Amino acid sequence: MHRLARSALLWSGAYLLLALLPIAVVLLTRPPAGRELGAELGALLGLLALGVLASQAVISGRHRWFAATLGYDNLLQFHRQTGIFALLLVLAHPIVMLSTRPGWLEYLDPREDTLRAVTLILLVAATLVLVASSLWRTRFGLSYEAWRALHGALTLFIVAGGLGHAVMVQHYTEGAVATLLLGAVVGLSLLLVVESRLLRPWRLRRRPWRIVANEPERGDAATLTLQAEGDHRLNFAPGQFIWITLGDTPFSLQQHPFSVASSASDGKRFAFTAKRLGDFTNSLPEVAPGTCAFVEGPYGTFVPDPENASGAVLIAGGIGVTPIMSILRSLRDQGDTRPLWLLYANKTWEDATFRDELAELEECLDLDVIHVISDPEPEWKGESGKIDEALVKRRLPRDDGRRQYFICGPEPLMNAAEKALIAQGVAPTHIFSDRFDIV
Repeated sequence: MHRLARSALLWSGAYLLLALLPIAVVLLTRPPAGRELGAELGALLGLLALGVLASQAVISGRHRWFAATLGYDNLLQFHRQTGIFALLLVLAHPIVMLSTRPGWLEYLDPREDTLRAVTLILLVAATLVLVASSLWRTRFGLSYEAWRALHGALTLFIVAGGLGHAVMVQHYTEGAVATLLLGAVVGLSLLLVVESRLLRPWRLRRRPWRIVANEPERGDAATLTLQAEGDHRLNFAPGQFIWITLGDTPFSLQQHPFSVASSASDGKRFAFTAKRLGDFTNSLPEVAPGTCAFVEGPYGTFVPDPENASGAVLIAGGIGVTPIMSILRSLRDQGDTRPLWLLYANKTWEDATFRDELAELEECLDLDVIHVISDPEPEWKGESGKIDEALVKRRLPRDDGRRQYFICGPEPLMNAAEKALIAQGVAPTHIFSDRFDIV
């Protein structure tokens, strides 16, 4: 079994264990008295929802000890899918319970117990808002900072409220042992939120960085260079990314991920390149040298195996070329001689950020750069259109079973490239995609 597949099975099992802990706790400490099957099923669905929601903090908190080998991109996609699953569980819990005993509808009647009824209604509504705002943030017009604050507040409310509801119902949680154990299991997720939002920034404040250069790039982009202030450094691998907070304090909702674009040869100084694509990236070209910054990371497994002599195929679309630039610049500094191929797609030739440097890299690396322009000028002589199976088959070498493939760019390009590679016989475990889109 491939190493990545083994890691996926291992951490999937770990996640399943975490999600089932609330059910395990109450069943082991107090076997339930006999009730209708629907009532017991509904109660267990609620406990499972609590476990899944509590486990979300483990997935999304950028904890290095959890599933680091799977890559943050994969964890993010898993986080989104399990969030939808948690929503379905939250909705299924009252539906199954009420269909079994309609009299329990009084739990939602504010005339019977206003606080209890309002809390339960708000828990369901908060879960709906949490999932919807995460899936369609841009459609709702939410800035990343506003969404991050909303996401954190709703998560704390839902997990804490769900725990309170489970304890107050008393069917499975009657007795101090069950209450304390369930509180410890769910409380762990709340502590992880505190660690990522408060303790981690507290540690970062002792490791400041400074913007030392801000240079415009072709394609409406800008490259910001940071220098460490002090004896700390950023030991990253080419292709990894970091989270950056600009300003005098790390305690800020304004924290964004960017791939490192510079060579990994100097840990005291690094650079990232961003295109104007959103509310935060639109402001980056105006960031003045001398601005303080705080850096968390590095993260990611979008990193070529240094022992793989078969080389690598790199596929980029637009500004998705930035982690690939870090890979190429690092290999240049190391004097690497492995064969490399780069398919680089842009709308126009003028949009091709780093095209001049890529031509220079072709001279010092065993690199074949293939530009693909979707909206070419009449005089364009290179590849045009989109990256598809025909282009991959025509311009890339036949897979040898060991070569690695790295894809970064807009979602449609990445989907098309993955499909084209798999159609050519490339094993999915040899394809590394960097597709997170949370900024």
